[in-house]
Parts: sequence; structure tokens; C-alpha cells
Amino acid sequence: MVRLGEGSVVASLKIFNTPLTIDGFDSYISRKRDFIQNSENSTPHPHIDETLPDVGSFHEHPYDDTTVADQLKKEVRILCWVMTNPNNHKKKARHVKKTWGKRCNILLFMSSGEDDELPTVKLDVGEGRENLWRKVKEAFKYVYAHHYNDADWFYKADDDTYAVIENLRYMLYPYNPETPVHFGFKFKPFVKQGYMSGGSGYVLSKEALRRFVVEGIPDPKMCLPGTVVNEDIEIGKCMENLNVTAGDSRDWNGRGRMFPFIPEHHLLPGKDKTFWYWSYMFYKTDDGLDCCSDNAVSFHYVDPAQMYVMDYLIYHLKPYGVVRSHSRLPDKLQVGEFLPSPEMVTDASNEDSMDDEDDVIGNTTSTTTTTTASSIAAATEEKNDAGEVV
Repeated sequence: MVRLGEGSVVASLKIFNTPLTIDGFDSYISRKRDFIQNSENSTPHPHIDETLPDVGSFHEHPYDDTTVADQLKKEVRILCWVMTNPNNHKKKARHVKKTWGKRCNILLFMSSGEDDELPTVKLDVGEGRENLWRKVKEAFKYVYAHHYNDADWFYKADDDTYAVIENLRYMLYPYNPETPVHFGFKFKPFVKQGYMSGGSGYVLSKEALRRFVVEGIPDPKMCLPGTVVNEDIEIGKCMENLNVTAGDSRDWNGRGRMFPFIPEHHLLPGKDKTFWYWSYMFYKTDDGLDCCSDNAVSFHYVDPAQMYVMDYLIYHLKPYGVVRSHSRLPDKLQVGEFLPSPEMVTDASNEDSMDDEDDVIGNTTSTTTTTTASSIAAATEEKNDAGEVV
């Protein structure tokens, strides 16, 4: 792996079995390689190739009001499965378990090796990038066979992905899990409706999972048999063939929520507009200080040390005297319904001077769910009656 000063982490890739995309994908890899060679600040983070020692555990916040998050954890059940390998069990995967992974309803680690500490689901698949597509298919087949009725949404992530699961639940809340849809950071080449970046993670609805495993994988006309490097492109093609919609993960303001790089590379983007990312993104984005939703969901290439830093900044550090109220929950949608495209309300100064939450409340007043709001209010009253501080 290589840490870029103004870009991402990449590996040398070669597509194997998709003739229609060889030229475009090779060009994509070539541009990535050129970007690495031209980068002036490619010093890797000192923790990337080391096994991070045990750093202990964060303290608890027993008086935090988690009423809404607790309610959504019951209503929006998310199974997370993390792609890893034996070399990364201790280097990366265990840190996912100690940070963001513990907030999933169900957390699984997919590997070719056994590990009782995580624990892992041992798949009969070889490791290496050339086996990624087969590994994804086998992992989703396992999830469907063993956990189909245990969750509503199924989130695939890498062992260097960091996800804010509460925000993922909030994003998915209005959607019916019986709607065939999947979400992620959407790229536009190779697949007409777009495909989701593998690194930022992608989440399949219950119906999307069923179609993928039952109708897609067994049919070579729907999903590519065998294996290739570019699993994110192939699952994107498969989803399109199965009429599974590539959903829009942006917030009401058009700001992104799922990202293919670490936060700093989106907040402080490189100036090289020839970098492949700018031409690959499906939606025009205002990368810079106004890039990212206040309810961002995921980032990629996050090393273990940074996972703990992000956990601290998100869940522990609080500015004293500043309490931000959460936005109202939108109405639940029927099967097959989708939220309208967001209004692109961006700040021309490229500074985060707009309040996402205030704007969301203003735009969704007429479409909020009073029954859910009432049930949450009732739950809050129950906590008060029980003597808890909320």
C-alpha cells in the first residue's frame, strides 16, 4: 500500500475477466499509478504496517441521551460483514471490532483463516486481490443462509473502512428493506446506473440480498462467474441486471455521506483535477470544507490508530455548552419508493458555514413521521420515570 499526500491508497490492479471494461479500467489504474509517482508527500502513517498495541477502552457516558439511536437500532437492523484476511486479523480487523463494528446489530469477519478472537467466518476462498469477487459472493451467500431474517440491511466493509453506524441507520430509516436497492459512494463508469466504491462500503436491502444470492450468483447472465479483481464493478453490474436500484446516499443538501478516502482527502482535496476521482464520481461534489454531511456514514483507508482517534472525536469529545438537536425523522416509504433527489445547496465560499440540521428540519417539516416522533418521546418519558437523566 502507498499513502498519498493528496489522494488515496492504491494497489497495482489488473482486471481479469471483463473484456468490455479492460481499456477503461487499465486507464483508471494508469492514472492512479501516475498520481502516486507525482505525489510529493507519500510518507506512510507510522501505524499502517505495524500491529498497534492494545490501547485500552474508552470510558462510558451513562448520562448521554441515546433514546433515538436506541430506537433506530431496533427499527433499522444492520448486519455488517468485514472483508479481511489472516495477515490483517490482528493488524486491522480487531480494531474494527473495538471501534465502529461493535455498533452493528450483527458483526461478521470474512476471512480464509480461522480466528476465535474475532471470530471469523472461514470461507473456502483464496486470498489476494484476484479472489475478491469470489470472496464477496461467498460472503453474501453465507449471510443469506445464516442471517437473512436477523437483519434488514446488509453492509459490506473493508478492514480499513470506518463507519458511523448510527448515521447509516438514519440514512436507511425511510426505506423499506423489501425495496430492491443498494447504497454507497457511487462511481459512474462501466455501469449505466453507477456502481458503489468497495472501500467506503455498500449496503444491500433485504430484497437486494435475496436477488443477488438466489437469482444472480447462480445465473452467469446476471452475475459474472469465477473471480476478478474489481469486485465493486462486478457487483454493480450484477445489481443492475437484477433491477436493484443504485440509490443516492447524499443528504438533503447534496453533501456526501459515504466516501472512498480518509476525511482529510475530502476536506482538503488535491488540486489536480486530472486525478481519476473527479471524472469517476457520479454526482458533482463540493469537496473542500463543505464536502461532507454532518451525518457522514463512512470513510476508507482509515488505519487502526485513526479509527480510535475518530471514535474519540465522534463519541467522546464535546464542546461544553453546545448541544445540537437532531433532525426529525422522515416518513417511512412504501416498497419501491425513493426519496427525491437532494437540493444542491452549497456554500460558494467552500466553508462549512451552513447548518445541515437546520436546513433538514426546514425542508422536511411536512414529511416527518409523527408516530415515530411520538414513540421516541414516550421512550424518553419512560427513562425519566425510571429515574434516568436524559
